[in-house]
Amino acid sequence: MHYRSREVEQVVQKIAYDCDVLVIGGGIVGLSTAYAITRAAPGTRVTVLEKEQGPARHQTGRNSGVVHSGIYYRPGSLKARYAVRGAAEMVKFCTEYGIDHAVTGKLIVATERAELPRLHALVQRGRENGIPVRELGPAQIAEYEPEVRGLAAIHVGTTGICDFVAVARQLAESSGAEIRYGANVLRIDRRPSLGVAVRTGDGAVVRARVLVNCAGLHCDEVARLTGDDPGMRIVPFRGEYYTLARPELVHGLVYPVPDPAFPFLGVHLTRGIDRSVHIGPNAVPALAREGYGWGTVRPRELGATLAWPGSWRIARQHWRYGAGELRRSVSKGAFTQAVRRLLPAVTEDDLRPAAAGVRAQAVLRDGTLVDDFLIREGARAVHVLNAPSPAATASLPIGREVARRALAALADT
Repeated sequence: MHYRSREVEQVVQKIAYDCDVLVIGGGIVGLSTAYAITRAAPGTRVTVLEKEQGPARHQTGRNSGVVHSGIYYRPGSLKARYAVRGAAEMVKFCTEYGIDHAVTGKLIVATERAELPRLHALVQRGRENGIPVRELGPAQIAEYEPEVRGLAAIHVGTTGICDFVAVARQLAESSGAEIRYGANVLRIDRRPSLGVAVRTGDGAVVRARVLVNCAGLHCDEVARLTGDDPGMRIVPFRGEYYTLARPELVHGLVYPVPDPAFPFLGVHLTRGIDRSVHIGPNAVPALAREGYGWGTVRPRELGATLAWPGSWRIARQHWRYGAGELRRSVSKGAFTQAVRRLLPAVTEDDLRPAAAGVRAQAVLRDGTLVDDFLIREGARAVHVLNAPSPAATASLPIGREVARRALAALADT
C-alpha cells in the first residue's frame, strides 16, 4: 500500500480545488460526460472548458444529424454496443426534453452486383447486433423512395434523425456543471500527488482533482499537454455537403453500401429535422484541424499531420480511393455523378453548397485507421481519443463510461 508523506498530505489539504472533475471540450461527448458524472455522483463539482463561445460548434453541430442504428459496426465492439443502446436512449432523451427528432428508418442500397455480398453481410451483422432489418428488391425500394434506383436494399427501422446541437445544449443545462465558454486551454500542469492545473487563454487557472479530455479534433494535443503519450494522432478529414434544391426527390434517409476498408459511410441522402435534404459527405484530407474549406490552412497543424508516419502509410495504401474523393471535392460534376448512382434524377443545378464538417480520425503510427471508440487513462486523467460517428448517437452511454472512469480516478485521489 502506498502512503503519502505528511508534508505532501499537508500540501494536498491546503490546495483550493476549483472543481473535482475538469472536462475539456464542450461537444456532445464532453457534455454527456459532465451530465453522467453529476447523475452518478450528486455533489461532484464539474467544470467544462470549451474554447468556442457556445457548445457543439464542431463535430457535434456539423454532421448529418442521423441517429445511427449500429448496423455497420463489428459485433461486440464499443461502437456496436453503444450505438444500439445509444439510439434508443437518444430517442428517449429527446422525447423527455421536447427536442426535435423522428425515427424514420433508412435504406442501404446496392447499385452494382459487386456490392451485393457486402449488403448481405450487413444483414447478418445487423441481426448479430440485434437490429431489425428487412431485405428489399427493386420494386420494394420504390415503395419507400420512388426516385431511388438499386438492385437490392435493406431497410433499417431503428435509424432516426434529431437536433444534436439542441441535445448538447440540454445536456449542458441539465448537468449542473459550470460551463466556461471562450476558454482555450494553453497549458496543463499535472502532478499525480497534487492534481491538475489548467491555464486558459484569458490567463485563468482552473485546478481540479481529475481531468477528462473530450477535446475532439484536438484530443491528442491535450493528451500530450498532460504528459501522456496518446499513441495516435488525429488526422482530420473534411466532409463536404450539398443541399438538394428539389427535396421532394427524397423521402427519408438513403445510404450506399459502404466499403468496409474505410470508416466512412459514403455520400448519402438525408432528410433532416428541418425537412431539407443534405447530400454528402465525401472524405478529403483537411489542411487544418478545423479546416472547413480548402482556403483554411494552418501550417503547424498540417506539418504535424505530415510528420506522422501513419499519414504517409494511409496515402500509399489508399491513394486510389483518396484520388476519387479529391476529384469529387473539386468537381461538382463528379460529385453529382456519384449521387446519380442512387438518385438518377438529380442534376448539378440541384446541388447547392452547404456547411462542411471535419472528422477527427485517430490514426496509429502504422497507418491503421482506428475503427472503434478509443478511451485511455493516465494519472488523474481520462482521454477520449477516438469518437467520430456514431459518437453523437452513442453519446449517452459513452458519457457514462467516461464518467465511470473519472469517478474511479477521483476515488483514488
